[in-house]
Amino acid sequence: MTSERPLLAPSILAADFTKLGEDIRQAVAGGANWIHCDIMDGHFVPNISYGPDMVKAVRRAEPDAFLDVHLMIEEPDRYIDAFVEAGADLISVHVETCPHLHRTLQTIRSAGCKCGAVINPATPVEMLRPVAADIDLALIMSVNPGFGGQHFIPTTYNKVHQLRAMRQEEDASFLIEIDGGVGPDNIRTLTEAGVDILVAGSSVFRAENIEERVQELIRLANLGRRNFV
Repeated sequence: MTSERPLLAPSILAADFTKLGEDIRQAVAGGANWIHCDIMDGHFVPNISYGPDMVKAVRRAEPDAFLDVHLMIEEPDRYIDAFVEAGADLISVHVETCPHLHRTLQTIRSAGCKCGAVINPATPVEMLRPVAADIDLALIMSVNPGFGGQHFIPTTYNKVHQLRAMRQEEDASFLIEIDGGVGPDNIRTLTEAGVDILVAGSSVFRAENIEERVQELIRLANLGRRNFV
C-alpha cells in the first residue's frame, strides 16, 4: 500500500530554535503534512539533539500536526512513554538498537502510537522483513544519522525498490519514508521510485522563505508520484 499522495515531513533539527514555533507554522502553512522530530542521544549517533520537552513544544505550536518522532537512541524502550505523553503520533526505532524489535514495536503500539522501524545506510533491507506486517512505517536513512545537511546516498534508491518488493511479498501495508539529503534536486525522483514520506530538514528550514520552499517541494513530489508505477 502507498499513500494517496507523497507527504512532506520537515525535520525541526534544521530549524532556528529561537523561533521554532514560527518556523513550524510557516512549514504547515506551506502544506507540510507531518513534522519530523529527530531524537539523538550522543551514544547511538555522534550528536545530541533534544528530548520530550521539545516534542511538547512542537505540539503546542501546531496542535493538529502529525508528529513523526524518530528515536536515534540506545535503549529506546525506556523513553517510549515519555514521547507518547509529549504528543508523538508515530514513533520509529532503529533495528540496530533493538535486540527485541518486535516487543519494542508492540510496546509503542500498545501505548496508543503508530510504530515504525528504521535502518541505517549500511543495514540491509532484509532486516525489516520479520516485522514487515507489524509496522506502519519503514524508514530508510539516506545519510549516516547524527547531523543535518549531509549529502544523499544514491544507493538508497536500490533500498526503496527492495522495500517495495518486500511489502508486496509480505502482504504488508507500511509506508516508506526517506530521511536525509532530500531537496528540490531529488524529491521528484524519490517519489517516482515509490517513496511515500519525505523528511527534509535543511532544504526547508534554511530556505529564505520556508512556506514557499515547502510548496515547491510538495509540487515536485506530486509530479514524481504521477510517474510512479
